[in-house]
This record gives sequence, C-alpha cells and structure tokens, in this order.
Amino acid sequence: MSPKTRGHVASMPTPHAPTIALTDFYAYMPTHQYIYVPTRELWSATSVDSRLPKQQGLKASLWLDRERHVEQMTWCPGKAMILPDTLVSDGGWIGHAGATCYNLYRPPLLSSGQPALATPWVDHVRRVYPTDADHLLAWFAQRVQHPEEKINHAIVMGGNQGIGKDTILEPIKHAIGPWNFTEISPTHMMGRFNGFAKSVILRINEARDLGDVDRFSFYDHTKVYTAAPPDVLRVDEKNLREHAIFNVCGVIITANLKNGIHLDPDDRRHYVAWSDLSREDFAEEYFPTLYAWFAQGGLAHVTAWLQAYNLSTFDPKRPPHHTDAWRDIVDAGKSPEDADMADVLERLAQPDAITLQLLADPPTDKAFSTWLLDPKNRRAIPHRLHAAGYDPTRNPWAKDGFWVVNNRRQMIYTKYILHKDVRLAAAQALMSPNVATF
Repeated sequence: MSPKTRGHVASMPTPHAPTIALTDFYAYMPTHQYIYVPTRELWSATSVDSRLPKQQGLKASLWLDRERHVEQMTWCPGKAMILPDTLVSDGGWIGHAGATCYNLYRPPLLSSGQPALATPWVDHVRRVYPTDADHLLAWFAQRVQHPEEKINHAIVMGGNQGIGKDTILEPIKHAIGPWNFTEISPTHMMGRFNGFAKSVILRINEARDLGDVDRFSFYDHTKVYTAAPPDVLRVDEKNLREHAIFNVCGVIITANLKNGIHLDPDDRRHYVAWSDLSREDFAEEYFPTLYAWFAQGGLAHVTAWLQAYNLSTFDPKRPPHHTDAWRDIVDAGKSPEDADMADVLERLAQPDAITLQLLADPPTDKAFSTWLLDPKNRRAIPHRLHAAGYDPTRNPWAKDGFWVVNNRRQMIYTKYILHKDVRLAAAQALMSPNVATF
C-alpha cells in the first residue's frame, strides 16, 4: 500500500438503487393491499409507506387508496392493464361505472428475429415428431399470436427421455414470455391452489402412472383446464383472495409411457404426438449446438417465425383428430374389468338403467362381483361404466342424488346415448315400489 493510500480505504462505487415511484402501485381495495406493477406482486401498506414519501400530507398507501385504486383483478391476455368501468362476473365482462379492474397479464417483450432463420428449431420439431409437426407448430403459433383465445384441446407430447421435448418448448417460453409459461407436476395439478391457470401455456411435466384410480382422477381434474366452457375460472392462490380469470390457458402434457395417463374412448380434448426416437439417435453435440444457437439469436428467430405463421387453416375450437398414439393410450387404459363389465351387461340384455348391486348379483363371475363392490374401486367404476356406455343419472328429487332400489339408497347408471327424459324414466322404473319421487 502506498503512503498516499495508507490508512485510507478507497470508496467503492455505489450501484444505483432502483427507483420506486407511486406510479408503480395500485391499491387493491378488496384486501387493502397494493399491486406492484413491474411484478404484479401484492405489497402491504407498511411496505409501501416505508418506501414512498407522504403525498399531500397523507401516507402513500392512503393516497393510493384515494387516487389509484382498483376494485377487482383478473388475468386476461389481449386486454389492457387497466380496465375502467369494467368488472368480471362468473360469465364474463360486465360494465360498472366507476369501478376499475386490474389485468395481471403481462405481454412478452418485443423481439427482433427473422423468420427465415428459424430453420434449426423447425427442423428439430419435424425430426422428433415427423407426423405430428404440422399440428404442433400451428398449436404453438396460435399461443403466440392469439393468447386471448382458448384452444379446446391439450397437447400430449410423448416419447423417451432425452429426445428434446424440453428443447422444443424452450423457444416457446421466450415467445409468449417466460412468466406466461408455467410448469407443474401432476401432484400440483391435483392440489388446492390453482394459480397455474394464469398461463398462456401450462405444462404438466412428465405425467406418469399415478395408480389406476389416480389416473382417472387426474383426467377428470384436467377437463376444466383443457377446454372451455367454463369460460371463466375461479383462481385460489395462497395468501390471495379468490378471483376470476379467463379460461384461455393452453395445456401441454409430457409423458414417457403410454400407459401412464388415461384417455376415455370418446375423448375429444387431447391431441397425442408420440416419438419413437431415443437419445442414441442424436449426435453428442446435437443439443449443445442447438442451445448455443438459441443463445445467439435463435430464440428471437423462432418467435418471429411463430408470429408470422399462417393460421388460416387452424381452428382452435375444432376437436383434434385421433392419432395412432391416442388409440394406443386408450387401449393401454383398458383393463380386464372392461371385458367383464361388457359380458355382464350383455347377459342382462343391455338394460337402459342399472345399479352396481344389480351388476354384482349375477353369480357367474364372483371375482368381478368382488371387484365391483370393493370400496377402493369406487372412483374407477364410473369410468368403466362410461366405457361401457353408461353414466350416472342423479335423482333430482333427492339432495344426495341417490335412488332407492331394492330398499337401498344407491346411484343409478343409464345409457348416455338416450335423451335425458328417457334416462330419467328408466331410472324411475328401477325404484322400489311405493317410494315417492317428490
């Protein structure tokens, strides 16, 4: 240390602290919290007042309550951040003078790529999914161009690990904004909190076999997110008040095994793309080279390509066609009980209405009867009956929906191809004598 500097510590340059201003906040009146605009997070009044000076003699939080307040918040791509004289009801938008709704959606950043230079990524999609690439590319492009419009089917992207499913999706995150791309597990999907619905793309990561009953439950649980109606969803997030958002998320399910997920035989909500490639089909430098290209401008080029994609022949409301992989998954989900169920119904002459007890009564198959009456199978049985052509018909005159058949309260299943009035009459015909329906 030189004499000139001995005993003196040189001052280090102080980085500029980010400037926090009143214009960065809106008062959210239902919970008396404050929306921080850059991140859409909620702050407390104490936090706001500790960072902002008083305004006209008032604490900053009180000033915001009076001058920059919103009565509701939602999440809706394609709309402005501040929506005056507007509120969201369960069915959609309603006008209300003087009320303001805050839109939590954040659009992606502007990109300056060139569509003609996106070939490495497009070629990768076509290599992994040669017969499904056109549908996948159109689906991705729709999410980029029209995030405000619901696609009424999910994408299942399947195949072995290490073939580049994540690589396909990496530029999509950039194109829609990483904050609009949410990844969750099947377990998270089944939980109470569903803030993930506020996504342009919701990826359910690596869906695996959750057990016979859980696969059915997972399938039923995802229905509300894979297609509309409902047009509006109620979102429950930890430490936040429930609020209504628009059901526009696009769902992608990734899977490694065809028997790991369930699809009903009449499913119209899933397009299944499957790849037969393995990790060994790619050279060692294939993925490092592709990711290096992403970092050197490739992400912007893919964004530009998707923005320019011609969607004139893509109908987001039309059910997708059934691929061979879709049929494989449906067949993989069938169990020996499906055949047993069909045999018993055939012996009963395919009645218009049936109960589990009546199905179990024929003594010709004790193993099937035991399975049918086992409480642990109760959540799987409706799916097995649906596959055989029957759905529950609730008793409209009973709060619990059950009917009294053979002096026992139980559910009646009727052929779902019948008109609802015929189904109801068939259920009534099974009722115990002298039991009123009103």
